[in-house]
Amino acid sequence: MEITIPKNFERKFKELLRDDWEKLIKCLEKRPLKSIRINTLKISKEKLIKRLKKKGWKLKKIPWIDIGFFVERPEDIARTLEFFLGYYYIQEASSMIPPLVLNPKPGELVLDLCAAPGSKTTQIAAMMENKGIIVANDDDIKRIRALCSNLQKCGVKNCIVTVMDGRKFWRKGLKFDRILVDVPCSGSGTIITTYSIFKTWSQSLVLRLSKLQKQLLQSASKCLKKDGILVYSTCSMDPEENEFVIDYAVKKLGLEIEEIKIKGLNHINGLTEWRGKKLDRSIEKCIRIHPYHNFTEGFFIARLRR
Repeated sequence: MEITIPKNFERKFKELLRDDWEKLIKCLEKRPLKSIRINTLKISKEKLIKRLKKKGWKLKKIPWIDIGFFVERPEDIARTLEFFLGYYYIQEASSMIPPLVLNPKPGELVLDLCAAPGSKTTQIAAMMENKGIIVANDDDIKRIRALCSNLQKCGVKNCIVTVMDGRKFWRKGLKFDRILVDVPCSGSGTIITTYSIFKTWSQSLVLRLSKLQKQLLQSASKCLKKDGILVYSTCSMDPEENEFVIDYAVKKLGLEIEEIKIKGLNHINGLTEWRGKKLDRSIEKCIRIHPYHNFTEGFFIARLRR
């Protein structure tokens, strides 16, 4: 399939990636494998692997998560009995990383501020073993329906769903041990799986979303307990949606960046300068995952502490 890359996208990311621009183009020539996360709320890893291998599936473990697998299969991955029973969740491999960085514990009070459709919420619930409380919020009622469906299918029992503009969530006065802020973004990191992003991406969209992202992060920071952990993530490669937002979090919201260590994950450090603007040096503790690093979608992740 021939891919047409808009000139404005090419100019910006040639500047950002420099010598790695050709690596990005090359990785777009082939679609990555689908990936699944085993839902340990309903079945053990060993039992599901055995069932899927009997069906002729080839499974390759995702290096950074024990219950995640790249799959080659003789059937539609979304049309199996195991999928409808909620034994596994179809989830892009990079999307599994933010909950790992959040590292929620059983018994904690956790907020997923932009939760729908529930990929990361269901992963957090499994990590918490259905113990404690998750508040899963979103402001889109159609996406909320998908969230509720996925929570039910995956057997999540410790989740309260709220429908609210995340920018105003702080007004409820609730305080959380851990908060995930996986914000709406331009999706420039998803070009390896979603070529249509080239049609919707623009610098003006990036700047509008950057403003929204700062507002969501500000709201979330007000909901965080002292010494609590907040993880900010996007599937964007744009600095304005990533490092610039975290620079704001450090300088205006008083949050401290913590180092991220994920075994088996290829990535680079966050940028500390872009187009002549110097950013807080501690932003290098954040991680950037470009599509060619692991042959997955791109992501940006920051771990922040109150």
